[in-house]
Amino acid sequence: MPINYSDHQLILSLKKSKVLVVDDQLLSLIVLKKILSEHFNVATAGSGEEAIEICNADVPDIILLDINMGGMSGIETCLKLKNNTETQDIPVIFVTSFENEERECWEAGAVDFIKKPINTETLFRRVRAHITLKLQHDLLNQKVFLDDLTKVFNRRYFDAHFSKMERSALREKVDYALLLIDIDYFKQYNDLYGHVQGDIVLNIVAQTITNSLQRPTDFVARYGGEEFVVVLPHTSTEGAICVADKIKKNIIDLKILHKYSEYGLVTISIGGSTLQPYESNKNTLQIADEKMYESKMQGRNKVCF
Repeated sequence: MPINYSDHQLILSLKKSKVLVVDDQLLSLIVLKKILSEHFNVATAGSGEEAIEICNADVPDIILLDINMGGMSGIETCLKLKNNTETQDIPVIFVTSFENEERECWEAGAVDFIKKPINTETLFRRVRAHITLKLQHDLLNQKVFLDDLTKVFNRRYFDAHFSKMERSALREKVDYALLLIDIDYFKQYNDLYGHVQGDIVLNIVAQTITNSLQRPTDFVARYGGEEFVVVLPHTSTEGAICVADKIKKNIIDLKILHKYSEYGLVTISIGGSTLQPYESNKNTLQIADEKMYESKMQGRNKVCF
């Protein structure tokens, strides 16, 4: 059932929504940006290649894509986006002046197409309608995939995306890293300080991990109990270790007292693994779990890869 927005909420959400306009004609980019900038946060790209780079760095809410471009065509660009786990859900509206390309647009995965010459009112209403649907879909996903206590993603979300992300990494021949994080002596913390205080610590740790991540494509999920999993797409082992060390330090810096810990504070143990294209036979999650256990055996408050 669709979620009802208040008019005020909808206007604010739409104004912040990111629209990427892709066209190799500068005049078209200027015209489309001028029409849409009054209502949305608009970025532009002059080619399909540039559009993919932008999407990988900062995923937009919707893409307006010219179908006929030099270099990578609009159809090729759309197919590439739809074959990437991180960008496959971005709604794409094709902008075309040829009626006979309609079927090709649908088959490439577009949600709509707009014919040239552009009608200003039609353009705005189509874009607004599709962004509104996306906002409603995102809200529903948040309710289904968010952990009730910590408000980070839950195990269901991780399970739903884990295999897709592995397949995408292998297909694109890029690394991605996984961190498995466990709060040290958490049972003893609950026994000593109580479950209410334990829930507060879970919340603080979850938010600290989230705030330690730099990129919009990185995410944390509560894996179960006091365990969290962090997914780092397009990340080498060296880069993942830097992120893990930062998370560990940020948890220590919270200075949450823990009488039963040899450090006197709440700490975490981290196990990490990197999926590499030439090691596709290995289970990334299983390796991360083994490495987390290893960090426990080495005295806790450690990072093991």
